[in-house]
Amino acid sequence: MSQARTPAKTDKPWRFKMEITVTPAVDLIDVARAIRVTGLPAGAEVVIRATSTRAGGSQWQAEARFRSGPDGMVDTARDAPLDGSYGSASAMGLIWSQVQIAPPATEATGAASVADVVTSLTATTDDGQATAQMRQILMPAGVTRHEVHEDGIVGVLYLPAGAGPHPAVMVQNGSGGGMNEPRAALYAARGYAAFALAVFNAPGRPRYINDLPLEYFRDALDWMRARIKPADDFVAITGQSRGGEAVLLIAATYPDRVSATMAYVPASCLHSAQSAGDPARGRLAPTWTLDGRPLPHLWDGNRTGTYAPYLDGPEPKRHEYATLTAMADHEAYLRARIRVEDITTPVLLIHGTDDGWWPTDYHCDLVEQTMRAAGRQVERMRFQDAGHAIVFPYVPATDIVIKHPVSGVVSTNGGTAAANAQANEQVWPGVLDFLRRARGR
Repeated sequence: MSQARTPAKTDKPWRFKMEITVTPAVDLIDVARAIRVTGLPAGAEVVIRATSTRAGGSQWQAEARFRSGPDGMVDTARDAPLDGSYGSASAMGLIWSQVQIAPPATEATGAASVADVVTSLTATTDDGQATAQMRQILMPAGVTRHEVHEDGIVGVLYLPAGAGPHPAVMVQNGSGGGMNEPRAALYAARGYAAFALAVFNAPGRPRYINDLPLEYFRDALDWMRARIKPADDFVAITGQSRGGEAVLLIAATYPDRVSATMAYVPASCLHSAQSAGDPARGRLAPTWTLDGRPLPHLWDGNRTGTYAPYLDGPEPKRHEYATLTAMADHEAYLRARIRVEDITTPVLLIHGTDDGWWPTDYHCDLVEQTMRAAGRQVERMRFQDAGHAIVFPYVPATDIVIKHPVSGVVSTNGGTAAANAQANEQVWPGVLDFLRRARGR
């Protein structure tokens, strides 16, 4: 994090009362805030620091130095920092540019992951300080959380306030496994019965991504319809990364069970277990099965694929380099290709142009071309210079280099913090609009 310089001391007395405000101070996490410092002389320098407490008690921080305008105010939506954690005017720049300064005190749990995010803001000049606080809510009052271990299905169901019926969304995670409870909670806050499905690396599910039957997803969709009784029988599916690959495969395999599909940073073909697989079986073991048989993946009998560019490259590793070598074998790709032309309901593709895990831009080109040629409904949200970690608005976008939660390999998601933040900000209203229109169809 680039440090903002503290304003220089001056002997001139001020006749102003500095105040920092956040509007709204308390609201859902997807709501932008107005952050302003008032009561300054024109041209005064002020450093604003934002410190957030997140899941498990981890601490995140950003700061930037500003010069007040002729109106004696700093407005982060209007004013670019002189220096600091980010560079251009951004209403929520002090949030998305935060970096972790202290790890979680406890391991994050599903319940903790949807706790309110509290941010303290401090404005400092050479004459004093002012403070404010904001609260970002993922699970508002009225939304309820229900752990599910029924009929072989595992996950956490979030239900909106009110009796319903509500339209439904099944939410999947990527190669880290577990359950994406924050996104499910936010869907519920916006009126959807959202089921965070546990696929692997979660209690009651396999440790690794190997040999996962597609029938599990079919049964989960059937369970949702029986349990939730969704409005208009609407059940959408969404997933990120390996979850993005999975939801395209599910929609193509069970088109009559899926009402709409939102695929974040997906692939157009099936991949092997890779970083999420059982180390004893290797990264080339199969991921998906159907009717008890493994489905072909890109690395099956691949004549050009090699992991050398990934494994032998410098840290942080860029997995995309290995995937590109495998995709050069056109026959292997065709064997592993997802038959997206079989998807009969709307699809939204969400991705950046600098994905460090696989060439998502190219994958989405192939999906879009195939679906359009087949007369299918496909839309695309493409974000220049964004990477693999596109989520929802107003969260830190600086987690670009990560330690994979299963393999432990230090790798890059790609993208820049500013581009990732812009993608996060724009994608969520786009997804909600896509769902609204899909329901209208």
